[in-house]
Amino acid sequence: MSHTDDIKDEIGENHIATNAETPLRKDAFELSDEQKIEAIKKDVTNILQTLGMDLTDDSIKGTPTRVAKMFVKEIFGGLNPERKPSSSTFENKYKYGEMLVEKNITIYSTCEHHLLPIVGRAHVAYISNGTVVGLSKMNRIVDYFAKRPQVQERLTIQIVQELKQVLNTEDVACVIDAKHLCVNSRGIRDIESSTVTSEFGGKFQEEKVRREFLDYIKLDTQF
Repeated sequence: MSHTDDIKDEIGENHIATNAETPLRKDAFELSDEQKIEAIKKDVTNILQTLGMDLTDDSIKGTPTRVAKMFVKEIFGGLNPERKPSSSTFENKYKYGEMLVEKNITIYSTCEHHLLPIVGRAHVAYISNGTVVGLSKMNRIVDYFAKRPQVQERLTIQIVQELKQVLNTEDVACVIDAKHLCVNSRGIRDIESSTVTSEFGGKFQEEKVRREFLDYIKLDTQF
């Protein structure tokens, strides 16, 4: 194994993020979804055959198609910008100037290092500067960025960056607490541990405001 391979392996085993942007090639969307499904189906078939599986068995012969469809249309569907949720904003007619918190948003994502699940909760907050966004849109934004090969740090940053742009304010925060099956089910096999990441923008960088947010979500973590 070369020194470069050693570095890549170390990054993957330690679940280190290298970029706040999802690493996509420029030609990522030249193929249609159906073309991608056909290509991935062949690759999954090759993997299973290499492992020695009998693909003539009724239980497994449909697996390559199921996996390919799941990759393209479900668990990695957030790679496609056409699936990005529209985020209409509305005038804050109630003049609500306090923190708005959407807590316990369920996250299902996939670790990009081993393609194993990341499962947890996101807690998102913002302080309106004159506009608000529908509560369901916050959940949809979280789900969109989660549905791609991810690292938790990047996911946290991407959620905050998107809400900053949508709401035209820096006063956005996100905390994610999640279990990584690449840690829980393989490697160290620590089934109890979870990972907490956070991103605080604008007023949330102030200790008082940040503490209020953490009190709302009842997650007393040192940052």
